[in-house]
Amino acid sequence: MDDMSDETAVKDKKVRAAVEPTIAKSETRKIEVRHEEPSTEKKTTKVKVDDACAFFGTKQALFSVNMEIAEKEVTAIIGPSGCGKSTLIRCFNRMHETVPTAKFTGDILLDQKSIFAPTMDPVVVRRRIGMVFQKPTPFPTLSIYENVIVGLTLNGVRDKKVLDEKVEWSLRKAALWDEVKDNLQKPGAALSGGQQQRLCIARALAVELEVLLMDEPCSALDPISTSKVEELIHELRQNYTIIIVTHNMQQAARVSQKTAFMLNGKLVEYDATEKVFTNPSNKLTEDYITGRFG
Repeated sequence: MDDMSDETAVKDKKVRAAVEPTIAKSETRKIEVRHEEPSTEKKTTKVKVDDACAFFGTKQALFSVNMEIAEKEVTAIIGPSGCGKSTLIRCFNRMHETVPTAKFTGDILLDQKSIFAPTMDPVVVRRRIGMVFQKPTPFPTLSIYENVIVGLTLNGVRDKKVLDEKVEWSLRKAALWDEVKDNLQKPGAALSGGQQQRLCIARALAVELEVLLMDEPCSALDPISTSKVEELIHELRQNYTIIIVTHNMQQAARVSQKTAFMLNGKLVEYDATEKVFTNPSNKLTEDYITGRFG
């Protein structure tokens, strides 16, 4: 009788296991953080965000965001859709204000100088703080060569030797030169999606770039192209400050040194990437990373 009871109990347990919802366990240990030896040199603040608030008409999109972004580091910004990630980085180079109903309060400093100062030309700001968008945006009627130099020609550069050197330099920096050097007159739009994204990066690098903003740069790319862009990010960090918005937490862990988590327009947590993904300070961060929402 006892044996039959034990057998029945085992069967009941199996049935319950099959029909009861599985409680998700923490995924934080499955997110691999790319290990790097800590730098011994003190990092200089490249971009400082001071009490940033952004509005679209009467709707407030950002609420008192404060953060300091170090020079020559990769900062990843994560969070669910609509949390203000893209709005924040669009404020970094004053693209937010191109929306007719948009308003910004607070300040953003580039090398300790306000990008909203009366003497600061927005065009100059966008030259120093370039942006690569979610969908590759090469100019479809321009060749690969023309796509790279469009920013220079708009600023009056006409010297063919200078332009030729800048095209090769930029395409090499974007890890694209060897793939396109024999077809520079080919339309930029004829390249593959991954190549187009790297072409857009080369276009940004061709001007006096200091900070590179990347808004979901790999979301439309295949895994191989994504891997190439991520490797490129690691290489570019030697010379540029990079801020990347991504929904892919594994990507954030692979490419960044600092990670910011945003929710409902507010900065919830901002810390070293390894700490954010393995030992977050805020319960909301842990819940997002482990998939409880978002």
